[in-house]
Amino acid sequence: MKLESQIENLQVELNHIRRELHRIPELAFEEVETAQYIMRYLDDLGIFYEKGIAGTGVVAYIPGSLGKKTYCFRADMDALSVVEENEIDFRSMSEGRMHACGHDGHMTILLGVAKYLSLNKEKIKENVLLLFQPAEEGPGGALPVIESGILEKYNVDEIYGLHIFPGIEEGKIGLKSGPMMSQTGEFDVAVKGRSGHGAMPHTAIDSVVIASEMVLAMQSIVSRTINPIDPAVVTMGRIEGGERRNIIAKEVTLEGTIRAFSQENYDTIKERILEIKEGLSKAHRCEIEVIFRDMYPAVYNDEALTEALISAQEKGTVELIPPIMLAEDFAYYQREIPGVFFFLGSGNFDKGFIHPLHHGCFNFDEQILGYGVQCFVNILKQRGVTT
Repeated sequence: MKLESQIENLQVELNHIRRELHRIPELAFEEVETAQYIMRYLDDLGIFYEKGIAGTGVVAYIPGSLGKKTYCFRADMDALSVVEENEIDFRSMSEGRMHACGHDGHMTILLGVAKYLSLNKEKIKENVLLLFQPAEEGPGGALPVIESGILEKYNVDEIYGLHIFPGIEEGKIGLKSGPMMSQTGEFDVAVKGRSGHGAMPHTAIDSVVIASEMVLAMQSIVSRTINPIDPAVVTMGRIEGGERRNIIAKEVTLEGTIRAFSQENYDTIKERILEIKEGLSKAHRCEIEVIFRDMYPAVYNDEALTEALISAQEKGTVELIPPIMLAEDFAYYQREIPGVFFFLGSGNFDKGFIHPLHHGCFNFDEQILGYGVQCFVNILKQRGVTT
């Protein structure tokens, strides 16, 4: 990917910013020091901002000479409860916390855009809002940002976001129009039977057997209820129960996740889980409780804006990708205003940047920070925000 000279000249500064942010990872809604760093940088650029958005978020506003439209660019701020395994001189200074999902890079890219715009003030025609959002990893900061009214206050017309992604080659960007990332939710199941001696199972109600039946039944929902060409996932990730090997378990708990690209399929999966629960509770004369937690909706890229974004990038840098079952709270913004979310490739086998997101060895070549700034600047120019 070719870089403009101004962006190329920012590379050393971008590297420094990323490393400073990488050293101070903070969890969801605790990004106090991170926000302070962002605000100091914006102060140095003379860019107006508001703080305390959804608690620890920051928005920077750059008005254009025409000011007819406002284009928003979003970066997430929070880190993960992951122990850093990288042997680097800018490793995390917070024990048990790490920017293992690239959010330090996302913030750096947005600050790079801020710097680029500060160097080209006379060329800015339309308004730009740079949104530094807390808590993407959970419980989700996008919805509180929307509820704060900040998008309405600045009359945002379009929104864009990116995510560093090792599954795509460094120097490429990946996206698709329509549903790109899945809707997601969690569920907990409590199977409540009756304890008894393992040698006398007829006197008890075996929660392990019932839970096992429920796991197998739920695994048939996608294969036998959902259209096979419409992706969906039901995964049971955790099971716990029992006291000893010779005691019939009184209670077993299950924890799982649901992924789908359409609201219809997502709702259907929930309905089938409840039907399975009702059937097994009657068949075994036991009590089964199910609790759902609906989380992020599907990331759905506006078709026209996706085509415009592709046309704005250097030829050969865009890779059209299939939908992916990961989730992102950027989807909440797209329910309010047209927007596009895309992946910024960071995969580089030769340099060893191959570890997945949320891994203690996740890292990337900092050259991609300039690529991210260039992608956003290309969008700004294509949309007529700057020349």
